[in-house]
Amino acid sequence: MSLSDPIGDMIARVKNAQARNHKKVELPSSNFKSKIADILKNEGFIKDFKVNNDNNKAVLSLELKYHSGNPVISTFERVSKPGRRIFSSAEGLPKINNGLGIAIVSTPKGVMTDLDARKQRVGGEIICKVF
Repeated sequence: MSLSDPIGDMIARVKNAQARNHKKVELPSSNFKSKIADILKNEGFIKDFKVNNDNNKAVLSLELKYHSGNPVISTFERVSKPGRRIFSSAEGLPKINNGLGIAIVSTPKGVMTDLDARKQRVGGEIICKVF
């Protein structure tokens, strides 16, 4: 099954799993999704992630994180969509909830948070915002 927006699919699966209080969510894996999952883990939004190979298909398994019964991720939104790409310079990167949340940015130096992109002074495509 081919998807027109695999990152949007990832976001929808995480939101749906958290709405039902699932501990894990599985989705088709790619290097880009693994980098996004790595950022979410480093920023404390998910517990862990693993890439498993089942029948020659890579599956990304995310272990979701909850705090006193509520999901740690309260908002997970796609910013740049296939129909409308959103790019920003290093100075123009948005601050999510006055710095409490993060924006995940795809830059020429790799996928990183908005804070790292500002420090390295690189702009890029704003993939999503997490709070």
